[in-house]
Amino acid sequence: MNIRKDWYEIKTNDSWAIFKIMAEFVDAYEKMAKIGPCISVFGSARTKPDNKYYQMAENISEMLAQRGYGVITGGGPGIMEAGNKGAQKGDGKSVGLNIDLPFEQNGNPFIDPQSNLKFDYFFVRKVIFVKYSQGFIILPGGFGTLDEMFEALTLIQTKKINERPVVLVGIEYWKGLIEWIKNTMLVEGNISEGDLDYFKLVDTEEEALRYIDDFFKTHALTPNF
Repeated sequence: MNIRKDWYEIKTNDSWAIFKIMAEFVDAYEKMAKIGPCISVFGSARTKPDNKYYQMAENISEMLAQRGYGVITGGGPGIMEAGNKGAQKGDGKSVGLNIDLPFEQNGNPFIDPQSNLKFDYFFVRKVIFVKYSQGFIILPGGFGTLDEMFEALTLIQTKKINERPVVLVGIEYWKGLIEWIKNTMLVEGNISEGDLDYFKLVDTEEEALRYIDDFFKTHALTPNF
């Protein structure tokens, strides 16, 4: 294998990016620490307002706000917009963690101005999602939604954060994935039987809220790390 000698002589300023990363963390930590307990609502940016899952996200977020939770979304359209819209309808705190993307991502109009955060780095954004969320409501979505869902489940499984309620909304949408997890991952021994208890599959807004309510009857609202 031949590697050009000048490869090693290329000068980069990668190390300076650390300061930009630090600045994103500091700004987000300072703003989010003032908001109080929140629930993250995940789902597709492509979901239209006439879709039943958009309406469910809006209803769930409104009910969360009425219970005193802030609602955190990715700040974009689709399910994220529905979450922020519901939070404002419920007179709760509506938080958006926006990120600059080449498509799909535009800030929605239902985010509280003081709680509209912008990120350049996905990994910084995901840390903020997890650090300041007391639970996770996950509606149908794509790769990004799965990424956020498995990030939360991995941190709970490995006890890097305290156990949090993880609620998957939409049995018809999620059942194929759950069957694969049970029939393939579990059978192969890549997860344990108890790992299946880290999430709850529901089909209605009321079931989702009941699970959140029941969870915090026996668990404290505490910082994640």
